[in-house]
Amino acid sequence: MAVVVITQDNFEAEVISSDKPVLVDFWASWCGPCKMLSPLVDQIADENDEIKVCKINVDDLQDLAVEYKVMSIPTLIAFKNGVEVGRIVGVKSKEEILNMLQ
Repeated sequence: MAVVVITQDNFEAEVISSDKPVLVDFWASWCGPCKMLSPLVDQIADENDEIKVCKINVDDLQDLAVEYKVMSIPTLIAFKNGVEVGRIVGVKSKEEILNMLQ
């Protein structure tokens, strides 16, 4: 499944109202660790149809970053049924990321 780019208009529908677990990547284009993590996030999206993967550019959507208390990037937040169930800050392994979504 392709990565969904989140905007202010589609956050509710794509993340909060999703019937699948959602992995949200909070990132920025100037962030070196974000660039390192991005291919792994894309790979998770391509390999797992049962997980929705979304990306939020914190420079474009600062309000959402503040609302979810994203203090450092990259931050990955897992949602199930619209509720945060896990959070990872920094570059982690694919296994650690997938375990958060179990």
